[in-house]
Amino acid sequence: MDSYSSPSFSSESSSQSPEAVMDQLKAHLAQAYAEEFLETVRGKCFSKCITKPGTSLSGSESSCISRCVERYMEATGIVGRALFSAQR
Repeated sequence: MDSYSSPSFSSESSSQSPEAVMDQLKAHLAQAYAEEFLETVRGKCFSKCITKPGTSLSGSESSCISRCVERYMEATGIVGRALFSAQR
């Protein structure tokens, strides 16, 4: 599912409990978040680290990708924790 598609709920969702529907919605949101995260990391880190695309990564490109992904994950965690604590 890309960020523009709507989640496809089963036809049984009308007979499911509200908790089951909420769990299904949470699963769809988690999947959409993961896909968006990977797409963002892929785009930003690729454009920053891969200066001469080829058939394989150089050592410096590989190191750059690793650092970029780690920093992006750290930044995402910091923002997420800040938003979570602000909602309390």
